[in-house]
Amino acid sequence: MKKILFGLFFSIVFLLGCKRDNILKQPQWGDIFKKHGIDSACFELADNSHDQIFLYNLERCSRRFSPASTFKIMNSLIALETNIAPNENMIISWDGISRKPDWDKNLSMRDAFKVSSVPYYQELARRIGAVEMQKWIDTVRYGNKRMGGALDQFWLNDTLQISPDEQVGFMKKLYFDKLPMSQRSQRIVRSMMLQEDSTNYKLYYKTGTEFNSEDPNHLTKAWIVGFVERKEIQKTVLTKKEETNYRPYFFAMHIETADTNMKTLEVRKAILHDILKERQIID
Repeated sequence: MKKILFGLFFSIVFLLGCKRDNILKQPQWGDIFKKHGIDSACFELADNSHDQIFLYNLERCSRRFSPASTFKIMNSLIALETNIAPNENMIISWDGISRKPDWDKNLSMRDAFKVSSVPYYQELARRIGAVEMQKWIDTVRYGNKRMGGALDQFWLNDTLQISPDEQVGFMKKLYFDKLPMSQRSQRIVRSMMLQEDSTNYKLYYKTGTEFNSEDPNHLTKAWIVGFVERKEIQKTVLTKKEETNYRPYFFAMHIETADTNMKTLEVRKAILHDILKERQIID
């Protein structure tokens, strides 16, 4: 409980440390969530160009949760940086255990990231090892930095936790090559996160879903974190020639629902698109 309160206090102090007019609450986003059947959620959007943060549900954005499959971003970075994975094309053979059709095959890291293969990334973590994994989690200061004793479970079983606000900071560092890792590793992982390449924008993200069967409320908790580049064509001051620039925005969404029949992946994507359209970031 003390760690939760400390994390909340730290995030609130950080946010309130910004200029007051740079933190803009967006209560109307609640209607977007309700339209899609979600009552408990938060969304944080950082506009880097204007140094503004748009928030729905500050308290929840400051609370830490299990990263679930969003940790695949960090896991990939560590694997590349330690050369456990020489590149994104490294194959890990299927272990022969039937789980999901998309997982039950030999996969490269890029393919495993795309289909969010838990077995692939569990094996990747085992190859990295506990000492090296902890070193990088500490170095990056990822969430509460806790691993516990299960090397292939800590990002799935609530041992490691991170807040949506911390996820946004992590995405911003990844985008600008500011993580304590090589530009190459960060560039490869960003490329694996690309989900939509439209005429006017590029959308990068990773989802994550947590379901605890022992939870009496049977809640499903789900993430979508990433960044979007809005394409803008502007004329240079001197030459008057047109040049293309990409304006970045960073986001993290966390939702929970007791509806076990809800297709949370589709819901998260729809909510993300609705909010980005409301902000006129995408068409």
